[in-house]
Amino acid sequence: MSTKITVIGAGSVGSAITNDIMVQGIASEVVLIDVNKEKAMGEALDIYQGAPFCAPAIIRPGDYEDAAGSQIVIITSGVPRKPGQTRLELAQTNVNILKDITPKIVKYAPDAIYILVSNPVDILTYVFTKISGIPENRILGSGTVLDTSRLQSELARRFHISPKNVHAHVYGEHGDSAFIPWSLATVTNNKIDDYKNHVTTIRPIQWEAGDHAVVEEFVKKSGAQVIKSKGATFYAVAISVCHICKCILNGSGTALTVSTMMHGEYGVDDVCLSALALVGSDGVQTKITTPLTPEETQKMQASAQKLREIIDGLEI
Repeated sequence: MSTKITVIGAGSVGSAITNDIMVQGIASEVVLIDVNKEKAMGEALDIYQGAPFCAPAIIRPGDYEDAAGSQIVIITSGVPRKPGQTRLELAQTNVNILKDITPKIVKYAPDAIYILVSNPVDILTYVFTKISGIPENRILGSGTVLDTSRLQSELARRFHISPKNVHAHVYGEHGDSAFIPWSLATVTNNKIDDYKNHVTTIRPIQWEAGDHAVVEEFVKKSGAQVIKSKGATFYAVAISVCHICKCILNGSGTALTVSTMMHGEYGVDDVCLSALALVGSDGVQTKITTPLTPEETQKMQASAQKLREIIDGLEI
């Protein structure tokens, strides 16, 4: 069965996602759409010329009508935050771009599952949910999937263990108010703080009880550090978005911290932010509302309130 994915936005993130889709053999056809058609053509051609070394796939530039029949649409269009620009100003700019894109893409791909990647991703996921007419279960933001990957890779480094054996996640906004519910975090079924008491290892585990705050700060600042060093982040986010695509297409139901509309979970309503959800062939199959501690619940609500304040200042 052929799989078609449309990527909107041929910037660094959209192009990296398109490249990874081909390299990983996720889709048999990818349509790359951008307002700069020459840029989309160049990126698509550059990627497609490596096709003989990958699984067979067609990578081509296109327009919105070319998205017809797509199983997944990935939206990466937007502008980065400029010096001196407030988060609200950035949000309104990218909301305006999304408002222009939305009717054009849903006209031709009404049955697709939509992944929002542009920042501020929780705000844009909310706006798209409100204006697109697409069922909520088929709309998800990349949310804190990348933040969670950063967390798991850092804990794996500290514990000298495969990241696949680290079960810890980042909840809330993809931004400054994100938090780690440490009460749920485990390494090979052991609570984080207890793990080193249950293993014998010749490699010293780099973990003390007070390291929660250090790791949380590392996760929050990782993106900024990459931007400071190289100007932008796109490799890791591309890999994380491709992982979401694979979870959708294989249909097995994978727990991911995607951004979705909240309806009372953890006392949060009418805001999109990240908590665990099962992602599969229908998009968001169900949310996993594992109980948090009272302090963690307060952090979730505080994160939602920050997003609510931005939403209330927008022209949608």
